[in-house]
Amino acid sequence: MISDPLTLTILLFVILFSFLLSGLWIGFSLLATGISLMLLYNFNLPPTISIWNKIGGLMANSVWNSTDSWSLASLALFVLMGELLYETDLSSKLFNGLIRWLTKIPGKLLHINIIACSMFAAVSGSSAATTATIGKITLNELSKRGYDKSLAVGSLAGAGTLGFLIPPSIIMIIYGVLSNTSIGKLFAAGILPGLMLGSFYSAYIAIRSLITPSLVPKEMTRYSFREKLSASTGIIPLFALITVVLGSIYLGFATPTEAAALGVIGSLITAAIFKNLRFKTLKNALINSSKTTAMIVFIVIGAAFLSQVVGFVGIARALSLFVAKLGLSKYMLLAVVGIMYMLMGMVLDGISMVVMTLPIILPIMLSAGFSPLWFGIFLVIMVELAQITPPVGFSLFVIQGISRESAGNIIRYSFPFFLIMIFSVILLALFPQIVFYLPNQMIR
Repeated sequence: MISDPLTLTILLFVILFSFLLSGLWIGFSLLATGISLMLLYNFNLPPTISIWNKIGGLMANSVWNSTDSWSLASLALFVLMGELLYETDLSSKLFNGLIRWLTKIPGKLLHINIIACSMFAAVSGSSAATTATIGKITLNELSKRGYDKSLAVGSLAGAGTLGFLIPPSIIMIIYGVLSNTSIGKLFAAGILPGLMLGSFYSAYIAIRSLITPSLVPKEMTRYSFREKLSASTGIIPLFALITVVLGSIYLGFATPTEAAALGVIGSLITAAIFKNLRFKTLKNALINSSKTTAMIVFIVIGAAFLSQVVGFVGIARALSLFVAKLGLSKYMLLAVVGIMYMLMGMVLDGISMVVMTLPIILPIMLSAGFSPLWFGIFLVIMVELAQITPPVGFSLFVIQGISRESAGNIIRYSFPFFLIMIFSVILLALFPQIVFYLPNQMIR
């Protein structure tokens, strides 16, 4: 039996990675790790009380507390909204509407990934859905028109991760539930950093295209203003949907859950207007969203149990004291945590990173003086980095399936956008008011 918290911390990571590498589901791995720590910890229980009674009580408490939240209802609804947009082919209208407005900008249609991913992220909340949907539409089209493959694939890898940062965001909902932070404020806080990151991507594409003109084909179809307006009719409903979902939250007319319900209703109405709503597509959207939601909630349950165990055996307190004794400055601590998340992104998916580390890392960051709202945005960008970090970058797998490129090429193509994300994190650390501006306006 062990009582030293630092020894238990080492065992925590050894046991958890052993379960994950064995192929066990992430939710089961989190639960099994928590049970293992409870069995190893020296409780000094009286003979009349079984350790399994203690484990069962703690598990029941954590499962109830983590699922007794209306915020999780918004998670399910936002996932359903993204699936509806994907299954009813509304996203293709987004591409056809945008393509006519980008012919005179340096980089031309290479910006389509940035703009389309930003818009789709604002109505789906899912990085995987954003990458898959936009990638299916744009990559083949850009290839046919003679655009450079490295910039086309790399921009999709970078911009596809905006589904986590531009609200509504599934990761933000999970973070808000676990950290007891306002999800509405998190949504508002993610808007400016998301637009900033998308602007940096577009600026990089424009600069590369000006330096190397061969990346962009010379012959381009010219569109009249009338043709541009005609094609934009497919964009207007999606703009309206974004306005309803985000505007209702920002102006205080609806909670995130109510806004998500409005988004689902808006998706159904839009699909019906364009005559894309069929029984088969509705069925597929419901089945896929149910699977995704169940998977995420199971991970949240496992993480909630593990977080209670981590606090119960004293690991969180011991780590906080250990880091405090290192004498790191505020920003040195942030750099260490950032490097840790980049390393974890090589072997874990984004949701797992958040739910596994938050119980340990958040108290340390709060004691260092960081706001839970700012740290939430920082953590979301770290999750975005994990999406394109080999070997378990989920977006890399999605793009590989769409483009049929080798994993090595996709990693190489996405590396400049990886560096842009790191630069954005540095800017947010130096100018935290970028994160706080819109939430403060909400309060006023």
